[in-house]
Amino acid sequence: MPKWFLGKIRYQQPIDDANVGTRNDQFIRQQSVTEHYLIDAVSYTEAEKRLYEVVPANTPDFEVTGISRMKLADVFNHEEGGETWYKVKAMFITEDERTGKQKKSPSVMLVNGENPKQAYERVELSLKTALDPFEITDVNTTKILEIFPYDAEEGRNLRPLSEAVGSD
Repeated sequence: MPKWFLGKIRYQQPIDDANVGTRNDQFIRQQSVTEHYLIDAVSYTEAEKRLYEVVPANTPDFEVTGISRMKLADVFNHEEGGETWYKVKAMFITEDERTGKQKKSPSVMLVNGENPKQAYERVELSLKTALDPFEITDVNTTKILEIFPYDAEEGRNLRPLSEAVGSD
């Protein structure tokens, strides 16, 4: 099961002043930019390491300003579109056998889409086969730019101990 971490980076970006007649390169104005990435990692340390590896090469000198755990039931990545990531909350409705009362259990998912309606429809379609009835209660836009799931082919350099220790 993936452990998701939300990583935040900050860097300075030059401001393009088209209105300035003469430009003194010594005093280029800068603005602070913050970006958010979601990373599947086993620990905070690995999340930070992977963040330094996956941030685009064209990003100027940046610093990691925060890493926090993000509890997600699932992440739905649709290749056919949607640059925006939405955080969707669904309430699964079950009945307590002893008391006979309904119990609502929240579940948070991420999905990409063009707009909130499309995100709602994609989660609804993905949960169509769920055994328990559910209702989607929230669809919120996130600041996440990109998601980096765990990739076994990433070259983790993991191998069995028997291969690492030679049989002498």
